[in-house]
Amino acid sequence: MLRTILSLFVALLFSVTSAIAQSSDDIVWVQLEAQPSLTQASENIRSYAQRMDDVNGFTLGGGWYAVALGPYLRADAENVLRVYRAEGVIPVDAYLATAREYRSQFWPVGANQLNNPQAALSGQQSVQNVTQDTQVVIVETPAEPEPEVAPVVPQQPDETVREARASEAALSRDEKKFLQEWLKWAGYYNSAIDGSYGRGTRASMSNWQADNGFDVTGVMTTLQRDTLRQQYFAVLKGMNLQLVSDLDAGIEMIVPMGAVQKTTSEYPFVQYEAAGNIPAQVLLISQEGDQNTLFGLYDIMQTLEIVPLDGPRERKKSSFVLTGQNANTVSHTEVSLKDGHIKGFTLVWPAGDEERRTRILGEMKASFTRIGGVLDPAAGDDTAQNIDLISGLQVRKPKQSRSGFFIDRKGHVVTTAEAVQNCTKVTIEEDYDAQVAVIDEALGIAILSPTSSLAPIDVATLREGAPRIQSEVAVAGYSYEGALGAPTLTFGQLADVKGLRGEQELTRLALNVQPGDWGGPVFDAGGSVFGMLLPRDAQSAQQLPEEVNFAVNSDAIRTLLAQEGIQADLSSNGASMAPEDLTKQASDMTVLVSCW
Repeated sequence: MLRTILSLFVALLFSVTSAIAQSSDDIVWVQLEAQPSLTQASENIRSYAQRMDDVNGFTLGGGWYAVALGPYLRADAENVLRVYRAEGVIPVDAYLATAREYRSQFWPVGANQLNNPQAALSGQQSVQNVTQDTQVVIVETPAEPEPEVAPVVPQQPDETVREARASEAALSRDEKKFLQEWLKWAGYYNSAIDGSYGRGTRASMSNWQADNGFDVTGVMTTLQRDTLRQQYFAVLKGMNLQLVSDLDAGIEMIVPMGAVQKTTSEYPFVQYEAAGNIPAQVLLISQEGDQNTLFGLYDIMQTLEIVPLDGPRERKKSSFVLTGQNANTVSHTEVSLKDGHIKGFTLVWPAGDEERRTRILGEMKASFTRIGGVLDPAAGDDTAQNIDLISGLQVRKPKQSRSGFFIDRKGHVVTTAEAVQNCTKVTIEEDYDAQVAVIDEALGIAILSPTSSLAPIDVATLREGAPRIQSEVAVAGYSYEGALGAPTLTFGQLADVKGLRGEQELTRLALNVQPGDWGGPVFDAGGSVFGMLLPRDAQSAQQLPEEVNFAVNSDAIRTLLAQEGIQADLSSNGASMAPEDLTKQASDMTVLVSCW
């Protein structure tokens, strides 16, 4: 019967031409229902499509999906709504909705009526009067053109209290919880989100109705619920949340396409980079693997620049969640292992935009769906290689790295105070967290204590007394701040056993070093440590030759250690060591100290 009505409708339409352009608010849809599952919404759409024409599917946001008929002129839609309700083929709480209430169209596949509803309307019927009794479509045309006047937009009829209670009763428990969350966000509700509408929920509804110009009944109509939902999601305006189905990655998820755009795939990531002035980023994560692969990915993700150091981390048996945040960025990653496939996503968003970030993150979580397939390990461009990149993503690098050396078997490290200034985090060899036990600004020494137990291969032996002036010395250090992966030795001579102003705690060296060497041990020819290399004074107005450098001597180091209860090994003058033996000894005790 319905298809007969609509066929007659179309037949009559071809005899009528409308010359007046319609505004976006004049073109509406009849929303039949909303589902929190894309699968369920798609199934219901197919059922409706077997009985009537013009069935559409739209994303609403918040993980919800709408089933709607249209588009229609508003007056026509009211007739369609009335007749279809009376015949019992659509829900009693169906209502009219405009294009502004929908995010994107997912049904029919490839359709996009939201961007140009007038064009979509051009092939539709224009009902002026549909009666249930006669089931006749009457199309009225004026005999002569009327003067053009501003269109009068009829107000959408609201529900009675009885109808509102009926439509409310049809809500699922999750839908009722969503409404409580929206009321809580708006500042009207402060109790449990339980889906139970007691006195507190009713009072919050009444207060919201009063503040928004509605009759105060304590029962929200379908229109009012939708108005509150639109208020809740207003912050997402311009984010263009779209349901993206990536068949290569086997992931379906809502992505803020107003902020990001797909750029490349580098196994195991599909990357979406910032598309405008919001420095946002989205990753789809997809690869085959087992628990070991999952745990390895967990470790790798934490080395990336897009995952700041601070923030909670949680790793479970078959999943993990990473949240990183700093003054500029908040990053959230969720990954899980199922049936040999590791899949998840990352959202990177600028700090200070928390309401929009959490709303988008909620959309992504609610919509994340595993579909068939997993990213091909060959995905990506291998022509552009960079040691600082993993799958095209920048590896996080420390603010600076210096050298240090183990001073006892408990893993205490001596380094320069300059190495650990203004650090969020300090690491030894980039893998082990350390705390600053003491800093002596006058001497320029810092002593680090590892947060977990370390077993050094070798520790420094401090020399009692100084070597002879002009004797050969060597500094061990990470000259290029860890780029080479191991310390190097720089050879030179002991120029003096005191500073230029006679400082007794200093020795002067004649050798060329790099900033990465600062904090490294200074060896005599026998392999004993008689000092720690100090940084050059960049603030000094006096510019010394590059080969003039200074070290704080072992006596000063030993005194500071004793004050902290740390016992160091001592030695007197020993036999000279071969350079290769000295290199091995230095490598076993010298460490990379990184400031993050």
